[in-house]
Parts: sequence; C-alpha cells; structure tokens
Amino acid sequence: MASTVVGLDLGHGVLRAAEIADAGKARPTLVRYHHIPIPLSAVDRGEVVEAGTVASALKQLWAQGGFKSKKVVLGVGNQRVLVRDLSLPKAPIERIKESLPFQVQDVLPVPVAEALLDFYPVSESREEGREVVNGLLVAAVKEAVLANVEAVQAAGFEPIEVDLIPFALTRSMLVGAAARGTVALVHVGAVTTSIIVAVDGIPHFVRVMQNGGDDITKALTTSLAIDARQADQIKRGLGLSSDSVSTEWRQAVEVIYQSTGDLMGGIRNTLSFYVSTRPGIVIDRIVVSGGGAELIGFNKALADLTRLPVATTDPLDRFTVARTVNRESLQSGYSGLAVAAGLALGSKA
Repeated sequence: MASTVVGLDLGHGVLRAAEIADAGKARPTLVRYHHIPIPLSAVDRGEVVEAGTVASALKQLWAQGGFKSKKVVLGVGNQRVLVRDLSLPKAPIERIKESLPFQVQDVLPVPVAEALLDFYPVSESREEGREVVNGLLVAAVKEAVLANVEAVQAAGFEPIEVDLIPFALTRSMLVGAAARGTVALVHVGAVTTSIIVAVDGIPHFVRVMQNGGDDITKALTTSLAIDARQADQIKRGLGLSSDSVSTEWRQAVEVIYQSTGDLMGGIRNTLSFYVSTRPGIVIDRIVVSGGGAELIGFNKALADLTRLPVATTDPLDRFTVARTVNRESLQSGYSGLAVAAGLALGSKA
C-alpha cells in the first residue's frame, strides 16, 4: 500500500485519528480510525494545555488504533484563528504568501511576528484596472499552534502540516453531487461550530463560532442540578421533539430549546451576513455534520429558521474503507471522522 498519513483531531475530551492512503486520488482509502478519551483539562478548544498528558495519550491512541504512519497533519480552528476575505495583486502563490506579513498587519489582532499566515486563493478578477487574486487569509496565533506541534513531537511523531479544520471538513464532506452549487456546511462540534460556504466544493467563506453542543449540556447541568453525564443523556433522549413529553421533562425541553435556539440564531445570522455582503449570491442548501447536529429534530428546526433545505451527508462516501479499519471504533466515533480524515486528505500523500 502507498505511504499513509494520519489526520489528528484534538477534540473536547477526545483524541481522534484517521490514517489515509492515496490522499491525492479521487477515492482515497481509509486505512485506520480510532479515538480515545482524554481529561477535559488537557485540551482547551483545540489547544494543548497539558502537553505531557496529550503526548502520553497520543502514544496510547497509536498503540490501540494500530496506526503505522508517524506522519501527522494537525488541525486548527478556534477563537485564535482568524479567517478573512483578502484580495491581493496577481502574482505566483509563493510570492503572495511571502508578501503577507507586509500586507495584513492592519487586520491582525496580534503582531505579525506572533502569527502564522497562509493564503487560500479562490478566484481572480480585475479591480481598478489591475488583476487581483481573491482568497481567504488564515492567521493563527503562533503560540497556540506550536504547543500542539510540540505535544505531537513529544509523542515521537512527525507533524508535516497544520491545516484549517473548516478546509478539512470541506474536503471530506463536499464531494460529488453534495458539492454542487453554493452550499453552507455547518459542523457542530462540542465547543465550536464551523460554518463554511463553498461554491462547487471550493470554500469562499469561513467562520468559527465559539459555541457548540456542549453548551446545551452545560445549560441542563446548571438548570436541573445534575451531572454532565445525566445532562447528555437527557439532551440526546429528548432533543427538539416536544411531542408527548410529560410535565416532569418540560423544564429540560425549555432549556434545550433555548440553548439550541442561541446556536441556530448564530448560524442564521452568519449566513445572512454572507448573503448580504455578496449581492446576487443565493445559498442553495445547508449540509450539517458533527456530534452536535445529531440532536433529534435539529435539521428540521434549522430548516424552519433559515428557510433552506437541510441535509446530512456520509463522510464515508469519500473513501474506500480498508478491511484494517476497526468497525466498532468507526461506529462509536463516527461523528468525528470527517475532521480527522479531511485533515489527512490535505497532505496529498
């Protein structure tokens, strides 16, 4: 088999890894996928806080999952990563990237020296008589990225790339018929929600909201004075379906509706902003993914709020699944596959 690469997702209380072969082909092969729990204090919104704990957990993840490759692609995507529209004079992409520190200081919340910069070209046009390249500026706080890289290195692995999680999601979720037209991909994780608007599979807009499915669990914990495990069970059991709910569960239902409403309101406002700043653009549909979007009734409620069709798509449609994949691990951690696998695809190994 061709050389493989592992996409690594540092999640909320969980590490997920997907090993991919033939990443550059039309139909790559998923070779292995595994996930293990870690202390909630070890990683905070995608940033390593306890390096020793994470390094030890990574060794355990590799041993349990049977991963063969030590080449790792890491994902970033939280409040310390900025993604902005940017248009620059047309030039070779290497020259554009070299010029970024001199072009973007005014839009960065930190000094250029403290940021890692990248540029994702989307299209070309003419402005004021000159040719320009339109794209997305990605700027990440260097300190946060290096902490993750160092934890991977401490475990004995080789970080070969750091990629934006919304880009990874686009690669794994928006392919074939699912990519056609203007699609809003909404990935609801535990603590963040990624919103990507892609045109024929190419990301044109990215926003990362700092709330997710765990906000609902926390609201139930506080309101009902129960622990997080009980709150999660109630959330999954009730969802957004209030039919035939007994009186004793009405408070829980109200809390779920309130918390979910805040999340969906943020999604709707983000999509409204995108459309309002791009005259003539119409979003055709929404594709949802992530554990937070598995809430009963989520798709219907989001469709009612946005007045757009809402659907899910299967990330496995993108891959050939090898017999080496542990089916039990795949099934139990299915909602996290899209990020980890999409990261590995970015390596073009």
